[in-house]
Order: sequence, then C-alpha cells, then structure tokens
Amino acid sequence: QVQLVESGGGLVQAGGSLRLSCAASGRTFSTYAMGWFRQAPGKEREFVAAISRSGSRTDYADSVKGRFTISRDNAKNSLYLQMNSLKPEDTAVYYCAADWTVNYIIVVVEAAHYDYWGQGTQVTVSS
Repeated sequence: QVQLVESGGGLVQAGGSLRLSCAASGRTFSTYAMGWFRQAPGKEREFVAAISRSGSRTDYADSVKGRFTISRDNAKNSLYLQMNSLKPEDTAVYYCAADWTVNYIIVVVEAAHYDYWGQGTQVTVSS
C-alpha cells in the first residue's frame, strides 16, 4: 500500500502559478506510475497529467498542455505539478493517484487503473 497526501493548493489570480506536491509513504514510491486528476463542482473527475515510474515519460490533458508540468523525485517519494498561466477554469480539487506497475515507462491516463488516491487539495483561480 501507499499513502498519498497533497499540498500546495490555494487561491491565485488568473495568470498566476502554483506548485502542487504529493508526498507518498508506505510501499516503494518508484514502483508506481503516478498521475494528477481534478474535479470541479458539478463535474466528473478528469485527467490532468501522468508520469511513468522512471519519470522519463509524461502525458497531459489537452487543456493543460504547455501550462502544467508533472515531475517526480523518487528519492524524496514525491510527485509535483507545476501550474503556470492559471485560468478560472482550472479551479477544482486536485488529486494525486498511484498505480503499481512493473512497467518503467508506462503512463496511465485512465482513473479506473489507479489503485490509490490522496484526499485532494483545492485550487481556486480568480478572474
């Protein structure tokens, strides 16, 4: 098992930046492909970004490409999401998720494949 705790959310003006962190504990962090998802009020949870176990491969939702960057530090058991040029439509609760896998380079974009989830951190972007 792995436990995930997100942090770094908050209130920011449109055009601003935030960096989310996800701290993992428990089973070896480097054995998990990781992802970020978000859920806005009244909407379904949606994929934001994903990264492979090794960190060599990433994938992004079209809505955040060029603005968000996912990264990980396996030595620190941590996952990050750098969010730049934020827009009001980025307002949501952001969740990190972990998928145990033997594959070093796979990226996982489907929420159903993830085994573990954090509790979420609120990001609010004002116009």
